[in-house]
Amino acid sequence: MKMIVGLGNVGAQYTGTRHNTGFMALDQFATEHQLSFTQHKMEADLASGMVNGEKVLLVKPTTYMNESGRAVGPLIKFYKLTLDDLVVVYDDMDLHVGRIRLRTHGSAGGHNGIKSLIAHLGTDQFNRVKIGIDHPKRESVVKYVLSRFSLEQQGPLAEALDHSTQALGEWVAGTDFPKLENQFN
Repeated sequence: MKMIVGLGNVGAQYTGTRHNTGFMALDQFATEHQLSFTQHKMEADLASGMVNGEKVLLVKPTTYMNESGRAVGPLIKFYKLTLDDLVVVYDDMDLHVGRIRLRTHGSAGGHNGIKSLIAHLGTDQFNRVKIGIDHPKRESVVKYVLSRFSLEQQGPLAEALDHSTQALGEWVAGTDFPKLENQFN
């Protein structure tokens, strides 16, 4: 089984915000593969099914961004998965809108959701798909990540989401993550 975690915040007020880019990618992946978020377990909304011949579990933590690890850690243990079976999708201010970057490990880089995952998993050695949201110019980081994308950013965002879901599909089908890094970065 493969687990794909999208990071975001629950609630209508956060829908479409920059910090919910991980949720957006999971929603698109679920739609493309006819999966529905119909389950709730261990502080997460779940969708599961077969994708490219592999059982897949999509996870959207309902703990809010800063406590994402509180949901993911117990789910990894419950399903007896290794960290090789995990990919986390989230927003990255250091990438321009429209860009994605895949990594097999790394620091939190100031991202509180990733800090929580590292704390609850006990390691930074897990696969990631980072989706660019740009860096705020003058406004506070908190206000910026909770804002919505501009009209001009909608096209590049859609392209990044397409590339993200394509990379995730190839990973589920068995392509090694380092090979995907070379292909999509």
